[in-house]
Amino acid sequence: MQVLLVLLLLLALSASLYQVGRSRALRAAGGRTGILHSLPSYYGYYVALWCGIPAAILIVAWLAAEPTVLRAMVINVLPAELQGLPPARLSLLINEVRQLASTGDYRFASGPETKAVAEQYRALQGISFKAMVAGMLSLGIAGGAFALRAVRPSFRARNMVEGAVQAFLILSSVLAILITVGIVLSLLFESLRFFAIVPLNEFLFGLSWSPQMAIRADQVGSSGAFGAVPLFTGTLLISLIAMLVAVPVGLLAAIYLAEYADPRFRAVAKPLLEMLAGIPTVVYGFFAVVTVSPFLRGLGASLHLSVSSESALATGIVMGVMIIPFVSSLSDDVICAVPESLRHGSFAIGATQAETVMQVVIPAALPGIVGGILLAVSRAIGETMIVVMAAGLSAHLTANPFESVTTVTVQIVTLLVGDQEFDSPKTLSAFALGLILFLVTLALNVVALNVVKKYREKYD
Repeated sequence: MQVLLVLLLLLALSASLYQVGRSRALRAAGGRTGILHSLPSYYGYYVALWCGIPAAILIVAWLAAEPTVLRAMVINVLPAELQGLPPARLSLLINEVRQLASTGDYRFASGPETKAVAEQYRALQGISFKAMVAGMLSLGIAGGAFALRAVRPSFRARNMVEGAVQAFLILSSVLAILITVGIVLSLLFESLRFFAIVPLNEFLFGLSWSPQMAIRADQVGSSGAFGAVPLFTGTLLISLIAMLVAVPVGLLAAIYLAEYADPRFRAVAKPLLEMLAGIPTVVYGFFAVVTVSPFLRGLGASLHLSVSSESALATGIVMGVMIIPFVSSLSDDVICAVPESLRHGSFAIGATQAETVMQVVIPAALPGIVGGILLAVSRAIGETMIVVMAAGLSAHLTANPFESVTTVTVQIVTLLVGDQEFDSPKTLSAFALGLILFLVTLALNVVALNVVKKYREKYD
């Protein structure tokens, strides 16, 4: 809350200096905006940027350094017997002090020394906050005053503001790339640690998945079983069922809405269909557990089929329903992008509307439709919550949709939940699974983009 107040205060200060800079530019031009190099608003933006950017950098740096500085100051005021604690015990003590200081409730302090240190820590936090606000205001005002000295009719304020915006856009792009590279490298390094313990061929082609470390000699393997084929099979099975539901329904809905539906019906039906994409996946999982799975189990019993209460079929159907608006929206956009001249030419040679759709519109839009379907496959492969709730956690190597299976994403969640030791093969296997999942989805996205790029038609 305090940080939000500081940011609002900085925003108000920048807005005030924006008005000051704009007014000063108008006064310098004598009210004649034509002699100004830039619009008056650019002079205001220039002053506001000089106020906001240095102050924002100060806030970020202050917040980043404050925990370390306060920790060192608190350790220095601890009694000698507490300063000599082992690092782990000292960290626990500092965390307790921080928690007590954040709540202001010292009733549950472990001792009077801890209470005194927490009170001092809270006082230091107050002093630090006031100092940060004072520094922010001083630096913002100083930056605004510096910028105001440059405001004159010949000053190229627009160039400076646009240069700052361009630098911000470049920084954002570089940051996004660095984050992606960081994610990939973190997966890669941890996966290499895992493959140093478990051979790659055993991981990719093993038929047993039991990451729990063995504690008896008669258990599966001496250090668990890490064959990921059951996970890959379960992922592909559920994704296949989902796409068998989503692709026909989504594509036919897109064709109807784009080619046959009345505009008034389309204006209502398309937003309603796309509302399915806004429903949380946990709701879909609950729907699968409460409605779809019991229905399929009862239907299977009436047909003398054994359907598990947690089955790949129920999971795939519900996941397919969730992906329908994804396929429909992408396909609808591609179909609507086909030029009307192609439809008119088809009608001119006597083709019916159905023949036009099947032989002209769909072939013209096919690259985009295929690309959208491949992206939908990536969405299905990465789904977790529905599988956790409706398909179970058992890694069964089976192609029977009536049995329970699990997927790569579910196992990643399972392996990393709770207190884990990050040096064990069990935990490191989650990073290996994440790397495989990343490579598969990346390949699907690349294929989708290449299909669209290679077969896309350019119309005048």
